[in-house]
Amino acid sequence: MPDRADRRARQRLGTVPTKDCASCGRLIEWRKKWERSWGEVRYCSDTCRRRRVRPVDTELEAAITDLLAARATGASICPSEAARRVDPDDWRPLMEPARAAARRLVVAGEIEITQRGHVVDPSTARGPIRLRLRR
Repeated sequence: MPDRADRRARQRLGTVPTKDCASCGRLIEWRKKWERSWGEVRYCSDTCRRRRVRPVDTELEAAITDLLAARATGASICPSEAARRVDPDDWRPLMEPARAAARRLVVAGEIEITQRGHVVDPSTARGPIRLRLRR
């Protein structure tokens, strides 16, 4: 199976149409079964279709942008800071929604996701990530 870098290269060359999931922000690659309905595809999975974007997701997006606006230029935050701002007592279940909110903000062109100081592809980032305003 080709890795994500190969997929991104094919995307740049225009050989494989792609979209970003409206719910989680991950990359959706064209499939033969979507040939007739590619224009209607918005979600990468049934789970994303059922979940959609909820009010807590928009709260997380707002928390991320507010936290980054309050920081110095070039400073970054952890997604857990946004989760703690939205629900200080029970923030751990909000970690994956916070990462999804960050991916949606990357798609919108507002922020960057980094690991060890380098910008990474939000669809393939594994492990700890940091968020910063787009330079």
